[in-house]
Amino acid sequence: MCTISVVGIGYVGISNALVLAKKNKVFAVDIDPEKVKLLNERSSPVRDKDIERYLAAEKLDLTATDDAETAYGHSDFVVVAVPTNYNDEQNNFDTSAAERVVGDITRANPDAVVVIKSTVPVGFTTEMTERFGNDKIIFSPEFLREGSALRDNLYPSRIIAGYAQESEKAMDAAREFAALMCEGAEKRDIPVLLMGLEEAEAVKLFSNTYLALRVSYFNELDSYAELNGLNSRNVIEGVCLDPRIGAHYNNPSFGYGGYCLPKDTRQLLADYENVPQNIIRAIVQSNHTRKDLVADRIYECAGTDNPVVGIYRLIMKSNSDNFRQSAIHGVIKRLSEKGAKVIIFEPTLNTKEFCGYMVENNLRKFAQISDVIAANRFSEELAPYRSKVYTRDIFGRD
Repeated sequence: MCTISVVGIGYVGISNALVLAKKNKVFAVDIDPEKVKLLNERSSPVRDKDIERYLAAEKLDLTATDDAETAYGHSDFVVVAVPTNYNDEQNNFDTSAAERVVGDITRANPDAVVVIKSTVPVGFTTEMTERFGNDKIIFSPEFLREGSALRDNLYPSRIIAGYAQESEKAMDAAREFAALMCEGAEKRDIPVLLMGLEEAEAVKLFSNTYLALRVSYFNELDSYAELNGLNSRNVIEGVCLDPRIGAHYNNPSFGYGGYCLPKDTRQLLADYENVPQNIIRAIVQSNHTRKDLVADRIYECAGTDNPVVGIYRLIMKSNSDNFRQSAIHGVIKRLSEKGAKVIIFEPTLNTKEFCGYMVENNLRKFAQISDVIAANRFSEELAPYRSKVYTRDIFGRD
C-alpha cells in the first residue's frame, strides 16, 4: 500500500483519488475549504452520479486537506491535477499553477514521484525534470468525460505513463503508477503503454484534437444539410453505417466545447508553429464558423428584429454542472452583437443574472418571454414549446 496525494479536487483529481483510495491511503489536496469540507463529509464537490455513489458506498482511505506541505511530506506519489487554462496573449497553456505545485512537491519531499495529470504543452514535463533536477516526474494523460469521470477511470480505454527514458528510476516509477491505476480499476486487462514524456503529452493533445475533428466534421455535414434542405439524420446514419466510420460521436451541436477540446486544439496548433499543416488549423477555425452559422440561424428563426433569444442550459454535457467554455457562450456573444436580447434558463445558477444576461429559471415564463429558444441539447421538458425551439440535436444524446 502506498500513500498518495492528489492535488486539485476537480473532475480529474477526485476521480483519480477515489480509484487510488480503494487500495491506498490518499490525501486529496485543495486550496478551496468548501471542497475539502464536502469531501470529508463524503459529499461530491462535482456533479457525477458515480462519484456520489462511490463516496456513499465504498470503503475508501481518503482524507481531504488544505495542508499541502504535510500531505506531500508523507506521500510516495503526488498526482498533479490542477487547471491549465489557455492564455490567449501567450498563445499557450497557462501552466503556472502546475509549475508551482511541482516545485512545492520537490522541495517538501524530493523522494516522491510526481505524476502530472494536467494537460500540458509537449515538452513541459521534461522542462520540469530539468528545472527541479528531479527525474521522477512522470506524465500520465487523462481521458475522462465530465459527467462520467469516475466511470472512465474505473473502466479506462488505456493507461499511459510517460517518463524520462534515460532514467531507470523514472521507468520504474511510471510502471508502478500504471499498476496502481490498474489495481484500483474495475476493468481487467487494461492496455498499458509506457513511453517517453513528449510522446505521452502528444497523445493527449492529438486524442482531443481528433475528437474535435469528428465533432466538426458532423457539424459541417449538418450545416450543409440544413442550408440545402436535406434530412441531416438520414445523411449521418447513411454515412455512419460504414463500420470504418461508426455511429458514435456524431450528433450535431452548436460547436465543440467544454474545458478540454477548445484549449487542447489551440495548444496543438501552437505546437505546430514550425511544422507544415492544414487540418489542425481548420479544426480550430471550423468551430468559429459553426458558431457563426448557428447564431445566424437562431436570429433568423426568431422572425423579428432585436428578438428575445432564450438560451436553454449553459452546460455542455448532460449529467454535468460545468459550463466552462461551453460552445453556447460563443453563440450568445454573437447573438448579442446582432442586437438580440438574451435570457438564460440554467437551473444550476442561483442568481438572477449571469455575465450581464437575465436568468429566468421558471421554464414556463422563460418560454413565454422568448421569441426563439436555442437548445444545444433538446430535453423533453421543452416539448410543450417545441415550435419555438431551435436545436441541431438529432439523436438526443451528447
